Amino acid sequence: MTLRGSQKYSVPTDHATPPDRVRAEELRRHDIELELLTGPLQGLYDPSGHGAALFAFFAGMAGSEREYIREKSLEGQASARECGRHGGRPEVFDDDMIACARTLRERGVAVPDIAGKLVVPAGKNTGRHPSVAGAYRILAGGDPVQAAD
Repeated sequence: MTLRGSQKYSVPTDHATPPDRVRAEELRRHDIELELLTGPLQGLYDPSGHGAALFAFFAGMAGSEREYIREKSLEGQASARECGRHGGRPEVFDDDMIACARTLRERGVAVPDIAGKLVVPAGKNTGRHPSVAGAYRILAGGDPVQAAD
């Protein structure tokens, strides 16, 4: 399947209009045609002519497929949660490390030195020191930092 037209176009999106409808309207406006190269529907289709039904069909199918994938992803996440598995990266800083870092900072220790004194307790970086940027984030009161890949 290919799209043929005389110019490139960009599709503006707003959250009130479904993206497939926006794309079909943009294709019509720019005189872009759909060309099916193989299969039983082989040929050239104009979105404003007799090809409008085909465009609408493809838009509907794309929307249905997108919704199906979203539903299955959410079901998989819910199933994993029920089994005690949670997505995301493991936290680098535990509560004890955060308390230790804040105590050292109150004593006037420089942040790079604080990062050098802390040790990651679990995960793939066990026994290594957290990053200086991570130490700055926890000292600023941000969320605990998650491990990098």
